[in-house]
Amino acid sequence: MKQLTTCLIFLIAFSTSAFSQAKKPTLMVLPSDVWCNQNGYMSEFDNQGTKLKFPNYKMAFQSSSDLLLVIGKINSLMAERGFPLKNAESVLKSLEGESAEDAMLQSKSGNDVSETAIDKLKKTAKADIIIQLTWTINTVGPKKSVTFNLQGLDSYTDKQIAGEQGTGTPSFSAELPVLLEEAVLSHLDNFNTQLQAHFDDMFANGREITVRIKNFGDDWGGDLEKEYDGKELGTIIEDWMRDNTVAHRFSTTDATENMMLFEQVRIPLYDANGNAMDARGFLKPLQKYLAAPPYSIPCKLMTKGLGQSSLVLGGK
Repeated sequence: MKQLTTCLIFLIAFSTSAFSQAKKPTLMVLPSDVWCNQNGYMSEFDNQGTKLKFPNYKMAFQSSSDLLLVIGKINSLMAERGFPLKNAESVLKSLEGESAEDAMLQSKSGNDVSETAIDKLKKTAKADIIIQLTWTINTVGPKKSVTFNLQGLDSYTDKQIAGEQGTGTPSFSAELPVLLEEAVLSHLDNFNTQLQAHFDDMFANGREITVRIKNFGDDWGGDLEKEYDGKELGTIIEDWMRDNTVAHRFSTTDATENMMLFEQVRIPLYDANGNAMDARGFLKPLQKYLAAPPYSIPCKLMTKGLGQSSLVLGGK
């Protein structure tokens, strides 16, 4: 009986330790596009004749003290539950130091995978999940409450993988962080459970990305139907994808002599050095593979955010 009791205690302790050491997704909290638009924190730029609007996070952080208070409170609540967070304001400063925003506004002829501000932000932060936050303050007589909407978005696919909404109990408190905490607290654990379930799926089955293969045939004199030892180049690329994806999981959505589109491409969560892998990191070995004999095809690698990469055959 004593030995059985000892074994049970050991198993419980081991399970608790393993759970506490479970890998958590890295998060970054940002104001939603809706909140930025409602509060006038949007910018517009011309992308080859098409005017696009995107949130101006720098302006929002510099102008709204409420935003800093609200994100600070969400960061604290998530950190208390063991979820590591990237500070969006600090990441923006890093972007500014690298002049990434200026680079984003400069388009190159023929480059149709231009990146937006949020794409640049994701690449710098390397967060697994972006939490978009929207809130409004309700006033009824002397009492106030907060209505909130939390959306967890996969940084690589922009798919929503978690969501919670609610309104706090009316309170005489005028402090926004207190009102927000009262509104969010009863919903946060369920929200975190959704985040963790998605991350666990990624850990087991890989991240999801999109890969495009394009061809500038005039620069190397071939296309995706060119044969090497009796096998077409397109098939060779598909074989490489099959060998390098998690559990050989990907979908060839489209394929012609000049392009291929791979969706639902599952890549490892981390590389051999333990660093988070993104679409660019996954595709660089294919770039080197095709540049070596017997193919000797120069390739240009272009990326959009963390989860989309294009390999242009013959382009540089």
